[in-house]
Amino acid sequence: MSDVYEAELVVERRESAAEGVLALTLRHPLGEPLPAWEPGAHVDVVLGPGLERQYSLCGDPADRGAWRIAVLREPAGRGGSAHVHEQVRQGDKVGVRGPRNHFALRPAPRYRFIAGGIGITPVLPMLAAAEAAGADWSLLYGGRTRASMAFTGELAAYGDRVTVAPQDEVGLLDLGSVLDALPGDALVYCCGPGPLLDAVEERCPAGALRVERFRAKEGPVGADGEFEVELARSGRAFTVAPGVSVLDAVRAAGVEVLYSCTEGTCGTCETDVLDGTPEHRDSVLSAEEREAGETMMICVSRCRGKKLVLDL
Repeated sequence: MSDVYEAELVVERRESAAEGVLALTLRHPLGEPLPAWEPGAHVDVVLGPGLERQYSLCGDPADRGAWRIAVLREPAGRGGSAHVHEQVRQGDKVGVRGPRNHFALRPAPRYRFIAGGIGITPVLPMLAAAEAAGADWSLLYGGRTRASMAFTGELAAYGDRVTVAPQDEVGLLDLGSVLDALPGDALVYCCGPGPLLDAVEERCPAGALRVERFRAKEGPVGADGEFEVELARSGRAFTVAPGVSVLDAVRAAGVEVLYSCTEGTCGTCETDVLDGTPEHRDSVLSAEEREAGETMMICVSRCRGKKLVLDL
């Protein structure tokens, strides 16, 4: 974990990207280049003690001098977005860690992008990458109102490849127009609110779909029994009791690990599994990654058997 980039970056610019959406451009205070990233990546932004959030990078990956993020103000949220909108000013410094990417754009001849609301942020650089690669692509982009939909001005440059569909004008997104005649060699990338992602998952072939969730997916989980955990690198072993997360048990054993959301959505606590079978409860890993069982999100996932050996 020591090679994870951490720095305090300066808020160079604050600008309204849409009604209720604030875009921030971040730079290193000494002008140093920032780590390279690819479309789909996000960073952890440390806003204060106990106040850390994940935001997708939505600028130009070729620009090593600046990172752009966009923050939707959520009145019913946990306080992170309100802090950004009300407290973070131009010239302020914010702690940043990352980037990491669990939503990477895989090579394909055709892409169908579907975004809802602030879910446009990880998709935006994907469009530029697909365009540069000469791929056949289209975007279906929905939101509550046209005024609330971020970056529509930038998207206009792509012409009719982009369909902007505000709900108050056209109703719910017409997913059938994208998915019912999906070419066999196309990949679908979708980001947005949970109900949209659930609807896309129901209609899209699993192997063709990649999603990113901002909140944990609800669903049935297995038994919450106890199991053993061995930490291969630190030589410690302990029992994880019912109702206690692996993350909390690891930290109680005196081993510090990176973590953030504690909900299985950000991927910060992803840990290699050396032995045993994880019971995955995250909203990050793909079906293929879950089946392989090589990593797990220790903030929410547990063990299907009696013991896990982790690379910690």
